[in-house]
Amino acid sequence: MTYKETTEWMFSQLPMFQMQGATAYKKDLTNTLLLVEHLQHPETKFKSIHVAGTNGKGSTSSMIASILQEAGYKVGLYTSPHLKDFRERIRINGEMISEDFVVDFVAQNKTFFEANQLSFFEMTVGLAFDYFANHKVDVAVIEVGMGGRLDSTNIITPLVSVITNIGFDHTQFLGDTLSKIATEKAGIIKSNIPVVIGEYSDETKPVFIAKAKQENATIYFAQDAPEVNYECDLLGDYQVHNMKTVLQVLKLLQSQFNIKEQHVKSGLKNVISNTGLLGRWQILNKSPLSVCDTAHNSHGLKIVLNQIQKHSFATLHVVLGVVNDKDLDSILPLFPKSAKYYFCKPNVTRGLDANILKQKGGEYGLFGKVFNSVSEAYRDVLINATEKDFIYIGGSTFVVAEIV
Repeated sequence: MTYKETTEWMFSQLPMFQMQGATAYKKDLTNTLLLVEHLQHPETKFKSIHVAGTNGKGSTSSMIASILQEAGYKVGLYTSPHLKDFRERIRINGEMISEDFVVDFVAQNKTFFEANQLSFFEMTVGLAFDYFANHKVDVAVIEVGMGGRLDSTNIITPLVSVITNIGFDHTQFLGDTLSKIATEKAGIIKSNIPVVIGEYSDETKPVFIAKAKQENATIYFAQDAPEVNYECDLLGDYQVHNMKTVLQVLKLLQSQFNIKEQHVKSGLKNVISNTGLLGRWQILNKSPLSVCDTAHNSHGLKIVLNQIQKHSFATLHVVLGVVNDKDLDSILPLFPKSAKYYFCKPNVTRGLDANILKQKGGEYGLFGKVFNSVSEAYRDVLINATEKDFIYIGGSTFVVAEIV
């Protein structure tokens, strides 16, 4: 199979949360454990850092990877989902995995995948771990896909576990209270492995403390550390929290890696060029100011929408699309009624029909037009907006994927 045929087979043959949602979720780690045994346990052949959390996982993982790269290490980075190309998920020092490695890995293991009915995510985790082991990385930063306890990545024994924050997302799998969601994320806390908590609340802190105590894991709360003031090329207001988390993680890595202040500074300044991270308060156009962001739940959107209001503009134009399992009642009230809306459906199976989104938006005083695609909505907004306006594109990772 060619690379295109290989990835199409991976996407269509087996459940993929990115496209399908609920049916792709597995209830235990049996398949992943079978797979790594079949691959001769690649996850034991490199050091790792494990990053979970509702929001900020990708940014935090990328910041850590960028700083370690600046310190001269060979750094693997596993993130999800991808925006344009499947290979974005698996990188070494910012370089995406080669198409040939993906093709060969699937060809060599396809019979095993089919016999054991592995999910898309399980295969991809196996591929990432095999790639990092094969290329002898010094360390890999591994981002959890969803949750923690039952996530396919949760078979590693990392140097440090990280939980960025807890908010409401994927409640159909992770639970409908913050403490239930925290319990799932806390599933990555391992015996005698330090854990860094980025942000906590009265509801989630006791969950983390109890699990850390049970595992005899030292726990650090980055939220309580003093404010930090480093220049960073990730411009979202929410990056301040992620930065504090990253700095606490780095303190714990000092015994394993030689990380100097200059590495921290250059690493934070060059996250995008070092890791290829996209879609985080990404400025697409200066006049009118056009920003896209992958925030897609109330916890993340609140911060992004607040950051928009710090700008002065004549009219706010919002290109908005979501997936069909999104709790609209938790996010639509956050959007300003004064904005003009361009409703669209991201081009994935899970995309919510734009007419339904428009109807639901109307219930919250959000009015605008429906478009056939994200790109059509974006084209229209560029025609309508004046230089004094502000354009925001978001609501879903998959909306952003279509315009970056």
